[in-house]
Amino acid sequence: MKYPFIWLIQFYRKFISPLTPPTCRFYPTCSQYGLEAFEKHGAIKGFILTTIRILKCHPFHPGGFDPVPEKWPSKKN
Repeated sequence: MKYPFIWLIQFYRKFISPLTPPTCRFYPTCSQYGLEAFEKHGAIKGFILTTIRILKCHPFHPGGFDPVPEKWPSKKN
């Protein structure tokens, strides 16, 4: 189930990303983050983590080092 998402990210990295200037404000890049999220957490959780990361990508967010969490984020009580 996770492989179609991984293939989409790889397609983006190979054919679309080279056409745009490098502007990522995060490390690892959003596409690398997505690949790692799908590999570590599977399709559903990987999709959620990647979507949250992409939504943070805007000029008002400072960016910086933002790795994929090793464990699924738990609720903080």
